[in-house]
Amino acid sequence: MGRLYYTYPMLARIFSCAVIGLDGVVVEVEVDTGQGLPGIDIVGLPDAAVVESRQRVQTAVRNAGLPFPRKRLVVNLAPASVRKEGPAYDLPIALGVLVMQELLPPEAVAATMVVGELSLDGSVRHARGVLSVAAAARTNGFKRLVVPRVDAPEASLVPDIEIIPVESLSELVQYLSGAARIPAPSVPEPGDDPAPVQTDFQEIKGQEHVKRALEVAAAGGHNVLMIGPPGSGKTLLARSMPGILPAMGIDEALEVTRIYSVADMLPPGVPLMRMRPFRAPHHTISHAGLVGGGNWPHPGEISLAHRGVLFLDELPEFGTRVLEVLRQPLEDKLVTISRAQGSLTFPANFQLIAAMNPCPCGYYGDPSKPCTCASAAVSKYQKRISGPVLDRIDIHVQVPRVDYDKLSETRLGEPSAVIRSRVEAARAIQRERFGGPQPLIPGIESQNRLMCNADMRPADLRTHCVLDEPSRTLMRAAMSQMQLSARAYHRILKLARTIADLACQERIQAPHLAEALQYRPRLEIL
Repeated sequence: MGRLYYTYPMLARIFSCAVIGLDGVVVEVEVDTGQGLPGIDIVGLPDAAVVESRQRVQTAVRNAGLPFPRKRLVVNLAPASVRKEGPAYDLPIALGVLVMQELLPPEAVAATMVVGELSLDGSVRHARGVLSVAAAARTNGFKRLVVPRVDAPEASLVPDIEIIPVESLSELVQYLSGAARIPAPSVPEPGDDPAPVQTDFQEIKGQEHVKRALEVAAAGGHNVLMIGPPGSGKTLLARSMPGILPAMGIDEALEVTRIYSVADMLPPGVPLMRMRPFRAPHHTISHAGLVGGGNWPHPGEISLAHRGVLFLDELPEFGTRVLEVLRQPLEDKLVTISRAQGSLTFPANFQLIAAMNPCPCGYYGDPSKPCTCASAAVSKYQKRISGPVLDRIDIHVQVPRVDYDKLSETRLGEPSAVIRSRVEAARAIQRERFGGPQPLIPGIESQNRLMCNADMRPADLRTHCVLDEPSRTLMRAAMSQMQLSARAYHRILKLARTIADLACQERIQAPHLAEALQYRPRLEIL
């Protein structure tokens, strides 16, 4: 006669969430007893951090003053085909253990999603990607979401779902058993904070034509390449760009917040990103660091710059492969990363601001200081940036050295706030043109929306970029003399549309087109 093993009568099921790319996938945490020595077996494609939860959960449950069964436990994370990473499954596993012991009724966790990392003392730590988790919970019909208290303001950004913020396992158990109440967290307001201005445009001496080019770029979301000798102010101008960019709408802010939440880069105490990102990676960055990567891909710098600015200083110093991978994101506004397990797509609708010297010494074409580089060295340096990459940049502008008279004058230039008001007026025209605010799904999706002129597709150009006869004559001559590609032609039309918006003109006119044409690269320099 064989031995009789006592097993708890209940198979516990708790729902949690895995973050794959930027999306949440519902994970069912099943807890039951098995045969063997006391311990926990976790199956369902867990990574090392999930496997290590065996010790964290056991110690946290006991330190919270709750019994832990001296049995062999089996934890299954379903579906098994989805990779589970991170410590956010600690709290649902602990709840599963308690429900299995009948310390909590199954009804207490019905229609509830749970995420959170446990400390050894039973307190609940921050979890990554809570905004994506909350969106997945709402989409899949869950009524409640249990999150760490520190992440509750971020989760509250998603409407129509009850957020339960908890500080410890014991607090959650008391709440689910009806012995305590947990007040609902406050929903953060979008606000209207001023843009962070590292350097105001009025402090930059001279370079009026470059400031105008950056104003046009900010108004339409266009890419810019600044070329000039060392010390001419290229980096200073680029870092002044955030001061003239328009404020993000709530839909854009939620997109950016979701990316930073998944990357675990939200600043402490900032549940909603209100400022447009400004990313300036060093030229030694790797391919994976720029576009995203890893065993299971995470967002790279181009996704962290989504709806903001990606500043690449000393552009030719970046690796050739690194620059070439920018082709798809610059054109499609997203990046697809493929691995053996599958493919993930991240948004990458950024505005590229690049700066470079015309040659290795930096003084090729300078009227005051002669260039010391050989012709072959100049050609090799400039060819580090391929033609297809240059063709995807709308505005090419020369940044000459500033003479003494302009540097020494005390008169200030136009403030960034004044330029920003014109940029915001142009963006308002574009929002009205493209249909205005649209409902989001599920509160954080606007990938297919046109936000600015740079996002226009060929069909939109036919509607919004109609040329009159003088403009067509000018464009026909420019196509022939400048040998423009079809892509360059479309980008010139987008740029002319932005210049017309800044002038509050309904139709593109020849002067707008002429200004757009002068921003094309000059063949004698490049």
